[in-house]
Amino acid sequence: MAKSKYVSNKNETIPLFKNSFLEYFSHIHPVTPVIVFVPVLLICAYFGFQRVPVINGVVAYFGGILLWTLIEYVIHRWAFHYHPKSATGKKVHFLVHGIHHDYPRDATRLVMPLLVSVPLATFFFYLFMAIFGNYYLVIFSGFVLGYVSYDSIHYATHHINLKGKIGGFLRSYHLRHHYEDDNTAYGVSTPLWDYIFRTIPSYMLDLKKVPDIDLEEEKKKPDQILS
Repeated sequence: MAKSKYVSNKNETIPLFKNSFLEYFSHIHPVTPVIVFVPVLLICAYFGFQRVPVINGVVAYFGGILLWTLIEYVIHRWAFHYHPKSATGKKVHFLVHGIHHDYPRDATRLVMPLLVSVPLATFFFYLFMAIFGNYYLVIFSGFVLGYVSYDSIHYATHHINLKGKIGGFLRSYHLRHHYEDDNTAYGVSTPLWDYIFRTIPSYMLDLKKVPDIDLEEEKKKPDQILS
């Protein structure tokens, strides 16, 4: 990392806004995106598959999921990890993502708040309508499924000691982004785009030489200054 910074290992939070409305909506229960967006993606899939051939629709659906993973990578790398130079820019960056790296176990700020996710979803809905023709509903449904999966995976990596080959890998992969090198491993739901854009961590060259990160052990550690 470029410089030392504070990192809390507790499930704690700090206020971000003096305005009570903004502060309230900066917190969100991790199941909220599932409740809000799963009905949306199901409705879009239902009507979308009536517009296109089934095989083509299935391909487009998975294309929507893949498109989300790219957007996830782009936002995380170039928006969340942009390094502003002005005081105002640094404040905005802390509000958007810096707080997550300082308080990575804050359970109320691990998924995207609705004040952000709903406008973004609306933007992509109309963008897809403009460029994908009859396939826009199917692609949008896959895209939203990718988003909901990302939010759920992100919460799980910080609060569930995931086991198994895939779960354990995703947990360790993301926690290393926090605790070892935040200039790599921008993908949360998949490392695909890290491979493509060459931001894959060096330890991925030989996983057998690097011990796994145990979430329960991380919880027991005191707050840290990472450098």
